[in-house]
Amino acid sequence: MPDTLPDPSTVLPALPAPSAQAERLIELGVHEIAGLSADEVRAVAAGAEDGALLAVHPDRAPASALAPLLRREGKPGFVVVDMPDVDGFTPCGVELPDAPLYALMGVDRGDRMADWSPAEALPALTGEGRSPLVLTEGIHWLLQQPEALERNRCFMTIGSRLRKADGTLDARAPAIWISNGTGRDGRERRNAPKVGWCWWNNRHTWLGFASATHRGA
Repeated sequence: MPDTLPDPSTVLPALPAPSAQAERLIELGVHEIAGLSADEVRAVAAGAEDGALLAVHPDRAPASALAPLLRREGKPGFVVVDMPDVDGFTPCGVELPDAPLYALMGVDRGDRMADWSPAEALPALTGEGRSPLVLTEGIHWLLQQPEALERNRCFMTIGSRLRKADGTLDARAPAIWISNGTGRDGRERRNAPKVGWCWWNNRHTWLGFASATHRGA
């Protein structure tokens, strides 16, 4: 890993209260994607601690369904065209609660690990007792707190990996950043939230590693 640690993660504003997050999910129709009633979402929120992030289990609401709900400067989020298998990136080395809707605590963007590779960041996070976010959790975070995605301070979600037919792991790792409107993204998508991927052993100065301290139903 790099010899010098970058500065600690930027301190972001507190997440909305769980009750407000519940209403946001209902407004966006996430509960319908997940096959949940509005009352079920509100009940989970009522039992969540302040500072928690609500997330629907990816089995109920996959990344392909959630990404278009993201917004930045009025533009919807999207998945890059060369990631048609986005929903195949499932939790790897991360245990999610056995519940359709659950809460995460201690969510952090991991700015201090910018310019680390996923291969370098994963053991460091594990050693700190932190768990990398899965892709859908990262999307849920930005649904509730869009300002957590900033230019030059975006993040990877290395709790999700794609396992190939032969059992080995695909060399890509999912990430969420901001489109420059170049290439196949299209100019109309400039500044839109973008779900894409990076190579497992590559470093990027503008990508941290999102993680949480724990999850609970």
